[in-house]
Amino acid sequence: MSSSSSSVLEIFQYIDVHQSDFIKVLKEWVAVESDSVRPDLRKEVIRMMALAADRLLALGATVNLVNLGSHQLPDGQDLPLPPVILGELGKDPQNPTVCFYGHVDVQPAKKEDGWKTDPYTLTEINGNLYGRGATDNKGPVLAWINAVETFRALKLAMPINFKFVIEGMEEAGSLGLEKLLEEEKQCFFSEVDYIVISDNLWLSNKKPALTYGSRGNACFFVEVECGSKDLHSGTFGGIIHEPLTDLIALLDSLVDPTGHIQIPGIYDSVAALTEEERKLYESIDFDLEEHKNNSGVKKFLYGTKEEILLHLWRYPSLSIHGIEGAFHEPGIKTVIPAKVIGKFSIRQVPHMDLSVVKQQVVEHLEGVFSKRNSPNKLKVSMPLGAKPWLADVNDPLYKAARRAIKTVFGEDPDFIRDGSTIPVARLFQAITQKSVMMFPIGAADDGEHSQNEKISRHNYIEGTKVFAAFFLEISKQH
Repeated sequence: MSSSSSSVLEIFQYIDVHQSDFIKVLKEWVAVESDSVRPDLRKEVIRMMALAADRLLALGATVNLVNLGSHQLPDGQDLPLPPVILGELGKDPQNPTVCFYGHVDVQPAKKEDGWKTDPYTLTEINGNLYGRGATDNKGPVLAWINAVETFRALKLAMPINFKFVIEGMEEAGSLGLEKLLEEEKQCFFSEVDYIVISDNLWLSNKKPALTYGSRGNACFFVEVECGSKDLHSGTFGGIIHEPLTDLIALLDSLVDPTGHIQIPGIYDSVAALTEEERKLYESIDFDLEEHKNNSGVKKFLYGTKEEILLHLWRYPSLSIHGIEGAFHEPGIKTVIPAKVIGKFSIRQVPHMDLSVVKQQVVEHLEGVFSKRNSPNKLKVSMPLGAKPWLADVNDPLYKAARRAIKTVFGEDPDFIRDGSTIPVARLFQAITQKSVMMFPIGAADDGEHSQNEKISRHNYIEGTKVFAAFFLEISKQH
């Protein structure tokens, strides 16, 4: 450690002694129904932002609650956006400046959804702290603040300068955040060296992890239309080119039974797997059978841990999600739909260009369609495209976090990627051009977005310690 072992011990002892205080604050935060999705709860989100600001002010931070204006609901109503907190503590030019991002809004939750406790009353059962937002993301935000508070309470010199970006619309798409980051690029972020995000989970229930990448997502609609109205299959079946038949052929052409994407050129930009990278997968704590049981399927496409993780994180995948316009209700309806829309997405990986992927998809589908000699109209569109994110595991941020985890948990972390999309990591990296790290403290079974969301007391308190240890380590690395 960059500080003496006695001061580290002092920090950890303080956190242990004050864990009930830290849990009390988490209970206060969870009690606020800061659901950003429901318009009728927007005032609660704004109240939650004020609570978070007060917590930072109590640390001695300067806090700017930035007004983002309003947004329009589908019914035309204007609704105020909650402010974004830009906080700052410490300006020592000798110290590195670390910016922490988190959010204090939550997913919807009701007791009748299947919660065993009231989702807005933090309840401890067998060492687990149950409540909406406990792990996503109020617990990790507070753990970071608790770590800062520990240094202040012990009157220890701050090893780093702190900046905070805390928002209240993450679960609703982070409305207004990108514009604010662009506006503050030359000001608030000018002195920032590193950005830390703690808004994801470990891969394991017990082994810590650091996340260094995520896949993007390109969503597609493929529309086939034959006429202006649905037709009776007794009157027209067998004499027309049916749109649904065309569409099924198009969807079937996308991916083979082994999961390999059949669109020409789609793998051309995927970086070759290096030996150093392959070794990262060997030590990862991942139970293949448990993952299979959780999914409810009998067999995966691949039989080893390494192959499964590589195809979840490292390689692109294509999933077909649905068909709009086709009859889908119980029973039989002998109709030929006039227009059908197939929906699929490609989880793309670093180095894959969204515009190139779109062009490859369009050219492939148009080529397959032309061979069918169908008079129907084909339209392919990409309504949504989110880019992948990748960080360097040899960056000082990751080295410091690894040492902090070893100090607190007694083992090296898993270095993991995420098969889904983490827009905020890519957003911070692209706009600020700073090093970004995902530093989770929640376990794989925390149930973010689900019923009975929780964070364990152990992870919340040890997470506070690991952030405190990280402050010392990043100061040393820098």
